[in-house]
Parts: sequence; structure tokens; C-alpha cells
Amino acid sequence: MNGNVFPRLASATLIAAAIASLPAPAGAATIGYTPEQVCGGGFARVSSGTQPVTDHTNTIRGYAYLLYNARTGEHCAVTIKSDFVGTPTMTRATLVVETNTIFGPARYTDQGAFKFYAGPVKARANGRCVTFQGTVSSRADERASGIQASGGSGNCAADAMRRRGSAR
Repeated sequence: MNGNVFPRLASATLIAAAIASLPAPAGAATIGYTPEQVCGGGFARVSSGTQPVTDHTNTIRGYAYLLYNARTGEHCAVTIKSDFVGTPTMTRATLVVETNTIFGPARYTDQGAFKFYAGPVKARANGRCVTFQGTVSSRADERASGIQASGGSGNCAADAMRRRGSAR
């Protein structure tokens, strides 16, 4: 019976070593960028300013961030990939600022086939409603079939109605 222990132990050790040598899943990749680094000095995340970018199966493909610089009055939007990292895929960061014009809100976007993140997208928006959105695709061309993921936050219409006292 003792003769069989060594081969089993050796096999278990080889299997454990093989599993340990497998690459980490793409979603577990750490890319070394923070939204604060991308936006620059003085920017800090706002409350609810971190939103997952998810696909139709609720798999997280990245995160959309909204930051604010109290000194300059600027907001900054960034989308950082957690999937498809290092591969140029369509990635987008969008910042939307409510305006008081007939032309509607101002939309600022950075998009392209990026390896790690999209942004920074910056705009001054003192006292205005700001929303942000991020998109991560599995393809370099967003029109090609593949995984499409998006996420963000904001509800300017509800905020505007509350300020005007509308009861719709």
C-alpha cells in the first residue's frame, strides 16, 4: 500500500503546478491605471461615480468612472477595461452635461480601439446635472458582431423636473 502513495502524491503535485501555471481570467487582469491617474491631479471620484460596464449576461467588462475637481470645477469621465485588456477594442467614455439651451445637453466623448481605457473626457459643469457612460466591446469596430457592454449613471430629467417643481 505504501508503494502507491508516492506516485499519487507526485501526480497531485504535478496537477496543482499545472493549474497554478494557467493564466488568470481576463477579468482578473490588473492594468495599473486608476481613474485618478487618467484624469490627473486634483480629481476625486464622486458619490456613485463608479459604475460597472456589463454585457447582456451581466458580466462585468470594465468600469465607468465620474470624477470631480473642486479647484477647477471640472468633471472627468473615464472607462477602464477589465476584460479584453491589452487588445485594441472599441472603448468609449462619455460625459453629458445639462445645458440651458435649445440644443439640448452637451455631450463629450472619447472613443477608439484602445488597449486599456478611454478618456479622460473633461468638462466644466458647475451646478449642472452630469451623467456619464462607458462602453467596452470585444471588437475593434463597434459595428462588428461581438460582445457589447455598457454602464453609467445619472438622471438629469428627474433632477430638472424637481428643480422646476414639475409633478409629472
